Amino acid sequence: MPAPLVRKLILCLAVAAPAMVFRVLGYAPHPVLDLVVFGAAVVAAAFILAWAAEAAQKDISGALAIALLALIAVLPEYAVDLYYAFRSGSDPEYAQYAAANMTGSNRLLLGFGWPLVVLVALFAARRINPAGRAPRALQLPRNSRLEIGFLAILALAAFTIPALGRIPLWFGTALILVFAAYLWRAGQVQDDDAEEEFVGMAALIAGMARRRRRITVITLFAGSAAIILAAAEPFATALVDSGSSLGIDSYFLVQWLAPLASEAPEFIIAVLFALRGMGAAAIGTLIASKINQWSLLVGSLPVAHLLGGGGTALELDARQVEEFVLTASQTVMGVAVIMTLRFHRVAALALMAIFALQFAVTGTSGRYVLSIIQLVIAAVLLVRHRGDILPALAAPFRRTRPDLELDTPRDPRLTR
Repeated sequence: MPAPLVRKLILCLAVAAPAMVFRVLGYAPHPVLDLVVFGAAVVAAAFILAWAAEAAQKDISGALAIALLALIAVLPEYAVDLYYAFRSGSDPEYAQYAAANMTGSNRLLLGFGWPLVVLVALFAARRINPAGRAPRALQLPRNSRLEIGFLAILALAAFTIPALGRIPLWFGTALILVFAAYLWRAGQVQDDDAEEEFVGMAALIAGMARRRRRITVITLFAGSAAIILAAAEPFATALVDSGSSLGIDSYFLVQWLAPLASEAPEFIIAVLFALRGMGAAAIGTLIASKINQWSLLVGSLPVAHLLGGGGTALELDARQVEEFVLTASQTVMGVAVIMTLRFHRVAALALMAIFALQFAVTGTSGRYVLSIIQLVIAAVLLVRHRGDILPALAAPFRRTRPDLELDTPRDPRLTR
């Protein structure tokens, strides 16, 4: 194993070690200290997980690799959210947190992650070609319509949740089936001619001989997953208890602090991809993460709630309904932005500005107004680019023809 990789792994394991000691001994001195210790373990394990997931693309090519990478990268978020949903089955107080992490992570991903990757990709393009005109948009490959189509369908279906005021088991099952269909369709998209590029620690793993690489990837998957699963429960509990201890809204901590911990490695990898001129691959992974969140994660919440002793539906309070409306409307706006397969710099800045605005708008009425504004923006964009709607919505159901549908996703075209 390369020495730089060994050093980074030792560092990550050293960061995670105190949490494992706390967990084995059942030691919980103070909620804030628990939050720091177990949160650090989640972040460290998430980095290891992200390196292994990216390197695994060496043996899995095409859109399926991006889908699986996005799924693995959000494992920390799954662990925390599903714990809250499971706990809510026996303790109704935890029901309010069941979807908090998901809505926060979802909005963080689109409102900050997507624009960040686009702006970094455009900056990198200008740095590579300083004599040329600065590009104003990141062009996505045509096979991205598959992800955009699935995300559009899920975004519309998401409004069913606030309309019902609950997430029924039947609806969760339907979302899980949508995720299965997405993986199946992604597996049909082949890109055999593209050479995978890797950065950082993933490049060191991918450079190993096949047998050593696969053993290393499997070992890293198992080790990081074990750390995440061991730290998820105390980390989730510490988030709630720390709010009471510090006089901070526990819901706010669950919604935003946990996503920052779980999404950090994914954001860093996406930015590194963008800096190397692979902005389309980076944004593709983040789009796939959105699909995972709206399908498998949300669909699993009522299942975890039932297994925890609850009923066949996860009930939502008024605050959660409001959060789902705001999150779903932001997703519709995001889909409208990328429907044309061009992600413009102005659109990236606008998404960031609207995302930041929600922290200043805290009242229920204001949040619903913000949701309406996002839907109006989406409607304007969709009307303007209405010719792209049917191709995107049809993509999940259409048999892919490689000669017509595929572009190379690792060579993003930057347009003016």
